Amino acid sequence: MTVSLDLTADTTRDSLRARIAAPAKGELIGLTREELAEALITSGVVPERQAKMRVQQLWHWLYVRGVSDFADMFNISKDLRAELAKHFTIARPEIVEEQISSDGTRKWLFRFPPRGAGRPVEIETVYIPEEGRGTLCISSQVGCTLTCSFCHTGTQKLVRNLTAEEILAQLLTARDRLGDFPDRDTPAGAIVPAEGRKVSNIVMMGMGEPLYNFEAVKKALLIASDGDGLALSKRRITLSTSGVVPEIFRTGEEIGVMLAISLHATNDDLRDLLVPINKKFPLNELMDACRKYPGLSNARRITFEYVMLKDINDSLEDAKALVKLLKGVPAKINLIPFNPWPGSNYQCSDWEQIEKFADYINQAGYASPIRTPRGRDILAACGQLKSESERLKKSERLALEAMMIAGHGEA
Repeated sequence: MTVSLDLTADTTRDSLRARIAAPAKGELIGLTREELAEALITSGVVPERQAKMRVQQLWHWLYVRGVSDFADMFNISKDLRAELAKHFTIARPEIVEEQISSDGTRKWLFRFPPRGAGRPVEIETVYIPEEGRGTLCISSQVGCTLTCSFCHTGTQKLVRNLTAEEILAQLLTARDRLGDFPDRDTPAGAIVPAEGRKVSNIVMMGMGEPLYNFEAVKKALLIASDGDGLALSKRRITLSTSGVVPEIFRTGEEIGVMLAISLHATNDDLRDLLVPINKKFPLNELMDACRKYPGLSNARRITFEYVMLKDINDSLEDAKALVKLLKGVPAKINLIPFNPWPGSNYQCSDWEQIEKFADYINQAGYASPIRTPRGRDILAACGQLKSESERLKKSERLALEAMMIAGHGEA
């Protein structure tokens, strides 16, 4: 029998949305302890009197042991593990591609399942090993709204925000791939301490603007820094923003991580071109927000990122203007040699010019390391990340919804 639906009718579409909006299984990763307890109780899997104990067990398995299968939770009864698996998922995203640069940098292309009537989406995450540390560059959105003219990610329109689960999944999967969780048979009392981990630092500098996805980023970073789980120090977590001024103070107050500002220019006219969000939040407002950042001190400096563009922002006059702009702000300036990408209209500053720029900044009393380009051969360097995910057109969304309602697809 053929099923015919009028998808132009509001009542039909509302009913359809309700049927496809919720995933078949609830996700436990990315929930706070309180949300985790509520999920266990409301699903009927765990009685209320046991919730606190079960949350503690699950938190340990998810974030200390890093398991991705309920069957591996050995101190939980077999029957309860089966019930958990019936109602919930803790699965990792699909790894579509893993590339390893000649310098050891790794880039993963992760695919997350569809939400609602959307397509599966893909994002990129990068791991940068260095002497004494390993940094994971995490994405917060699929695509970006900011269209910074020198950034490859900015050429991809925003598809959607990532959830807290999807943000954390990047960290969990990277630790899986790097062997950064304890072995399956490691006794509970012999858990490897946080020191010596391959992923020692994380930076919210991947695809997207983190402060346009504030709540999910906040939840993910608070879980990542929880001392009873992933246990990353907030001093080792850096959130980079292009200048979403209203959320900067909240970042320090509610998350408490290190702050980086994607600056790149010292006057509004140029920054309007390079970082268009500057038209909404100009430099004077941005710098005022930086000066008021909670916890700001010489020990907790703000990092200002400055991409070096030949004949655009790399003159000695620009260096002088930068020092003047940052006066009174405990700061470090990361000078980033421009990383080319297909179709870009900029060139990297000459190395000699970058060094002259850095010397002036250093002599003015600011640390100004020149960031060594990493992963350029796999398009994993700063400003090069992008995926092929796109928004569904309305006609495609209607067709997909019709397929789902007819029972031939899954949300």
